[in-house]
Amino acid sequence: MPIFLDRHDLSGLTAADIAEAHRKDLEAGGRYGVRFLTYWFDEARGSGFCLIEAPDRATAMRVHDETHGNVACEVLEVDLSAVEAFLGRVSDPGPAGSGACVPVGGALRAIMFTDIVASTAMTVRLGDARAVEMVRAHDALVRRALKDQGGREVKHTGDGIMASFDEAAAAVACARAIQLAFDAFNLASREQLRVRIGIDLGEPLADSNDLFGTTVQTAARLCKAAEPDAVLVSGAVRDAAGGGADFRALGERRLKGLVGPVAVFELACR
Repeated sequence: MPIFLDRHDLSGLTAADIAEAHRKDLEAGGRYGVRFLTYWFDEARGSGFCLIEAPDRATAMRVHDETHGNVACEVLEVDLSAVEAFLGRVSDPGPAGSGACVPVGGALRAIMFTDIVASTAMTVRLGDARAVEMVRAHDALVRRALKDQGGREVKHTGDGIMASFDEAAAAVACARAIQLAFDAFNLASREQLRVRIGIDLGEPLADSNDLFGTTVQTAARLCKAAEPDAVLVSGAVRDAAGGGADFRALGERRLKGLVGPVAVFELACR
């Protein structure tokens, strides 16, 4: 059956309220052939998301309507592996003890792109076999930093990696660790590997046609706009990561394909 991710406006509700609503959904879902796989709730932003296996959108929303009346304002059919890569948890949170409310993380995610500078020229210069070795070196360094900072690899882009983080601070720390790792690699290698990185922060269903649509696009554009060895982040990332002297303001920029300018900051990595 298809998998749906829905978005709710939950302003004014608490984690206990949402846990009780989810319990009712679980009890009623079997009557309609609907499985409520898990949920995320961000109390500070008043938003919540449910991951649902159902015959169709209408049936999934019928359960919500009959159990507690909080029908989603947006519903998107998704790939389960994509949701897992972005949000991490796809199984229902376990009980936290008798009468206790299970703490549930919000759906806000930092998205990071890495990109090997001049990868096409590198392939021409080194040949396919040696270029593949260099890409594998990039992958190993990036994946090591992701593991250390709790990041999740969403996909490989051919000459870079797209990753998701629960917190902006973790994404920033990972980006800095990646650039320092490449500094060390280049000291020991005759062939230099230079990487640019872009990071943005957002929620699922930012674009109704694509999971993390706007956030993904912004992070990718920031990556492309970065100079070699640089990390560019949006104002949202800077603010969520605590700001401070680690970021240099580059002003507002218009990035290809995005509506309106984006406040851009460069992370001091060294």
